[in-house]
Amino acid sequence: MARQGMSSGVNEATEPDLAAGPDGNPRCRWATSAPEYIAYHDDEWGRPVRDDRGLYERLCLEAFQSGLSWLTILRKREAFREAFAGFEIERVAGFGQRDVKRLLADAAIVRNRAKIDAAIANARAATELREAGESLSELIWSFASPGDRPAPRSFEDVPSKTPESDALARALKQRGFRFVGPTTAYALMQAGGIVNDHLAGCAIRDLAEADRQRL
Repeated sequence: MARQGMSSGVNEATEPDLAAGPDGNPRCRWATSAPEYIAYHDDEWGRPVRDDRGLYERLCLEAFQSGLSWLTILRKREAFREAFAGFEIERVAGFGQRDVKRLLADAAIVRNRAKIDAAIANARAATELREAGESLSELIWSFASPGDRPAPRSFEDVPSKTPESDALARALKQRGFRFVGPTTAYALMQAGGIVNDHLAGCAIRDLAEADRQRL
C-alpha cells in the first residue's frame, strides 16, 4: 500500500500489470499480493545466482512448485531447507531410503514422492557434473540469451518457455536431471537471474539488471 500523500507513479489505466509496493514505488503486480512475494520479488527474482548450491535449491523449489502456487513454496522454504540439508548438493546426493521415508512423513514440505526422488536424483546428477569437471552453474548460464532483450511491458509479454529453456531442459535431462521440462527450466532461469523479466517501469528492474551486468 502506498503511503498517505505519496504518489506511486503508477497509472493503472495504462500500466495495469504494475502496482505500488509498500514504499509507493511501482512493482510487478504479482509481487504486491503478499509480504513474502515482495521480499522475493525485490531481493531475489531476476537477480543473478552463480553458485551451484543456490541454483540447485531453485531447481528443486521450482520442481516442487509444479501444480501449486509459488506462495505455498515460499512459505515452506525454510522447512524445505531444513529437510534437504540446506540444499547442500553432496549431502542430498547421499540421501537413501530412510531419508525418503523421512521426507514423505514431513508435513512441513510438499510430500510428493516423484518430486522428492527428483531432488535426490538431481543432487546426484549435479555431483556427477562436478566429477566430470563441469558445474551446474556453468551449464545453466551457458543458455543465457546473447544480447539484451526488451523489457516486457505486460504479463502477456512474459513467456512460459523459450528456445533457450527448451535447450536447457534437454541438456539437463541428458545429464540425468529429472522433473525439469522447458517451463520449469524457464522458471529457473527467471529465479536465477539468467533472464530479467521484471516489467518495464518496475522499480526493481534496473537494480536486477545492474546486478546482471556486473557479472
